[in-house]
Amino acid sequence: MPDMETADYDFVLPQELIAQDPVVPRDHSRMMSLDRATNTLSHKRFYDLPECLQAGDVLVINDTKVVPARLFGTIPDVGSGKVEVLLLNESVDRTQRVMAKPGKKFQVGRTVVFDDQLQAEVVGLGEDGCRLLQFNCSPSELQLHLDRIGHAPIPPYIKQSTATREQYQTVYARDPGSSAAPTAGLHFTPEVFQALEAMGVTVEKVTLHVGRGTFQDVKADNLEDHVMHSEHFELSSEVSARLNEAKQAGSRVIAVGTTSVRVLESSANEAGLLAPQVSDTEIFIYPGYSWKFVDALLTNFHLPKSTLIMLVSSFAGRSFVQEAYSEAIREKYRFFSFGDCMLIQ
Repeated sequence: MPDMETADYDFVLPQELIAQDPVVPRDHSRMMSLDRATNTLSHKRFYDLPECLQAGDVLVINDTKVVPARLFGTIPDVGSGKVEVLLLNESVDRTQRVMAKPGKKFQVGRTVVFDDQLQAEVVGLGEDGCRLLQFNCSPSELQLHLDRIGHAPIPPYIKQSTATREQYQTVYARDPGSSAAPTAGLHFTPEVFQALEAMGVTVEKVTLHVGRGTFQDVKADNLEDHVMHSEHFELSSEVSARLNEAKQAGSRVIAVGTTSVRVLESSANEAGLLAPQVSDTEIFIYPGYSWKFVDALLTNFHLPKSTLIMLVSSFAGRSFVQEAYSEAIREKYRFFSFGDCMLIQ
């Protein structure tokens, strides 16, 4: 099967095109429109989205909410200097799996002090470099501490951002649980939703809690050897029934972001019908995948060799996606989480 080598999804991106801050207002970001039928593309702004869609279309958005899961503290045993942890939304009672920097300071038995109310003991070392921390409070109390002193877990390629916690959150975020934002949704504003509603586009909500594995590049040389990360999702019976009805009536289903894609394609059967789910998905979509439910996709520009660019390449064709990315670089589009987006129809 062609396009199965990880190297096929690599590209060189000028560092200055990695967006460090979001566009203000959100809906003024740029949007590249891709037409799969004609293999043509055009340049727009996100506030043009309503004119790119049609009455009867259904947008599917992911209403997960980013947890302020990044904490800064000190380890008194090793003297001065700040340390950082990122909670990975994987816990057993008071023990949390975290990414820790610098990892060498996080030795078993040491205490991490975040402030006078919150501390944790290092109780384990993971084979993948992660650490296990046992906090001095219950999980529900920990959430209150995160709201109090936590920082947005912005990706590591964002080095000098002035973004607030609210800017790394969609305007419709509702259900806390994500380690990262579903970034295709960051462009939406109440005004865009109002314009879509006025023209007869409906919106349905699903939930998928984004894991940090979403942003990791594929290490295996061949895609079939990659082990996909798991993410928890929920698709209600009411939403699945309405989406099935819309699909059978001939409406187009437009996934906002790869996370919405993962929910829909994980929940669809071979006949193209959704079943309600509360589950975890390890679905890995790459060229050769047989699409079941999604008709169009709104998505940001993704990291080289990531599972996300492979998913987009499966939907639009690798050569067309390569052409679009090359055009985006020439036209100085802004890339990744705070960057611009593309609408693929």
